[in-house]
Formats: sequence, structure tokens, C-alpha cells
Amino acid sequence: MTVPRPTTTQRRTLLLDAVRSGEGSIQQLADQFGVSSSTIRRDLSELAREGHVVRTYGGALDSAHSVERTLREKDASNADEKDAVARAAAELVADGEVVLLDAGTTTSRVARHLADRSGLTVVTNGLTVVLALAENPDIELVVLGGRLRYPNEAILGRSAEQQLRHIAPDHVFLGADGLTAQRGICSPTLEQAQLKHQMLHAGRNSYVLMDNSKLDHAPFAYWTPLDRHHTLVVDDGRPDAIEALGADPLRSLLVVSTS
Repeated sequence: MTVPRPTTTQRRTLLLDAVRSGEGSIQQLADQFGVSSSTIRRDLSELAREGHVVRTYGGALDSAHSVERTLREKDASNADEKDAVARAAAELVADGEVVLLDAGTTTSRVARHLADRSGLTVVTNGLTVVLALAENPDIELVVLGGRLRYPNEAILGRSAEQQLRHIAPDHVFLGADGLTAQRGICSPTLEQAQLKHQMLHAGRNSYVLMDNSKLDHAPFAYWTPLDRHHTLVVDDGRPDAIEALGADPLRSLLVVSTS
């Protein structure tokens, strides 16, 4: 019986495990996976672009940053906290307004809380946001164009950035993989960090949505500076971490109770 070859995504997951175990030679990896050296180079370039490895001459090294979880895996953690934050965010939106929703688990929950509303225009780069709103004909849904990125199901690229120049939403809701007072929002890739920065500056009101586990957390190497006024919407699960953020003239706080 012939064993099916792994898909590209499966191969790259196995390849990342191999690099982390110290097998970084391109020829060694090509022999191990039964593909050409050029295929391994492309795989390593993609893993490097996503922040998982650092390319070296003839191979790659582990980047020492966290492995990015899939959207489903992230959505299952801190679900009550995320839903409380998302519900509070949705309550800020009035019928007839234009909303920009970033890709992410908490922003997807915002979309679910808006799914029965009418008269809204929702602009998004998140596949799960699209799926949450697609069946409501009373919501004008605008999907930013570009490349769909796995594992967070975000639409990214120059096309999305260019389209944002022509949109002035009332509210912008950003997701985050981490946040520090010094650097802002942490992201898995440079491309996402740049798009989030453009989103931050696109609207009249900007919000950063997160559950408390993201506070003072920096799993990746790329950052979006929070260099305009914004509101951080977070649950009340870690009051010490919220207090440790300190005062910032560019930040307002909306702390949501989960009880």
C-alpha cells in the first residue's frame, strides 16, 4: 500500500520539528523528506517569514520564539474572558456605523455578537469574521483582498494595505498575540504587524481587544507601536498586570468583568 506524501502544511510542520531537534542542513532535510533542495529552501523561507526559524547559510536555526497555534486552538483557551471582551466591544457599535475588524479569535467573537444587527458596514481581513457575518443581508460586508495566511486565517498583503487607504471606519478593533507597555502589540509576522499599524490609524476610534493572558506577553518578534490614542479592552482576571501597564496619555482602559 502506497503511503500518501504529506501536504505542504504537514511537511512544514514536520520540518519545523526537525530544525528544532538540530537537523538544519538543507541536503539532510531534503533527503529526510524526499523532496528537492529547492523545495526545502522554499519551506524554510516561509517558516522564516512567519518567524519560526532563522535562515542560515545552508540551513536554518530555531528562532527561539513560540510556535504559533491555530485559530481553533487559540479560540478554545480563555473562552469566557474573550467572550466578555467581545461582548463589551460589540456594545460600543451603533447601527449604521462602519467597523473594521482585524483577524483573530476575540475579534471573531465580536463579529458573532454583531451578526444579528442591521445597517452596519463591516470591513475585515479575517476569514472567521466573514463566516460569522456572511448570512446577514442587513450587514454590508467588505473583505480586504490578499493572501490567506494559515494558521490564523488572516488575509494579508499589499492589496489589503492599499484598500485601507480608502476606508475611514468609525471603530477599529484589533487583536493581539501579546502586549507590552513599552512596545505595543506583538505579532507572529512583520506583515501582520505592519497591517495592524495601518488599521490602528485608519479609524475614528481604535481598540485593542485581548484576554488577560496576553498582557506583558511577547511570544513573537514583530511589533505594532500603539502610537495613537486607543482603548485597551481587557477582562479583569489579572488586576496586577493591568496596573503594571502604568499611565499612558495615548491609552484608555475598559476593564470588563467576567463574573
